[in-house]
Amino acid sequence: MNSTPEPAGPQRTKPPLSEAAKASRAKTHTLFRMFIVSVLGSFFVYQLDVRYLWLTAILTAAALALGIVLLIRWFRSKDSRLILFATICGLVVTAGMVLLTLASALFFNQAAEYQGCVERALTDQAQRTCQVQLEGSLPRPAP
Repeated sequence: MNSTPEPAGPQRTKPPLSEAAKASRAKTHTLFRMFIVSVLGSFFVYQLDVRYLWLTAILTAAALALGIVLLIRWFRSKDSRLILFATICGLVVTAGMVLLTLASALFFNQAAEYQGCVERALTDQAQRTCQVQLEGSLPRPAP
């Protein structure tokens, strides 16, 4: 009754990678690590202080460039879908950081004043006052 199962067919095994392919894969992984560090770095530097906006802009530009390079490398080698997925997610975060950085650069003085006010505010009422001052200092849209 119990018979030994026969193989369902030829099993797929990947051929061993050449040295060039291994070097390319290692370079892609290094670029991916640099990309992740620059994406997270730009996000966390922005959270520190608006006066570091220049560093945020540099890290965001680096993340954007590395993300594009990674996408190009992935389409050439079709290496790992996880790297593709993470790169796309990182580029979405980077696009948000580009918009945030541009908005902060446009309203740098107001953002710096608001951040300083919030740092000195000890109560909820003081924080609301800071928010009202920020809203008053921003330009109003034309009706």
